[in-house]
Amino acid sequence: MTYNAGCLKRRLAVLVIGASWLTGCATASFDGRSGVCPPVMEYSRELQERAAIEVEALSPDTVIAGWLADYAVMRDQARACR
Repeated sequence: MTYNAGCLKRRLAVLVIGASWLTGCATASFDGRSGVCPPVMEYSRELQERAAIEVEALSPDTVIAGWLADYAVMRDQARACR
């Protein structure tokens, strides 16, 4: 593994975790109906750190990395819905 690949993995991990911590802005409810929001699972700090380590171990071109970024956006939308 080259230095650049490790740097990219770290950046990806920071992006995924950072995006999941930030709250997003939403103008509509999750499913279009007022007052209906999906639950947002809360993860401990230790579990988040473990996930970051596991994401760093992924190859930078894996599909799962993109899915994790999408998941972070959906979590932000669910938080904003509350």
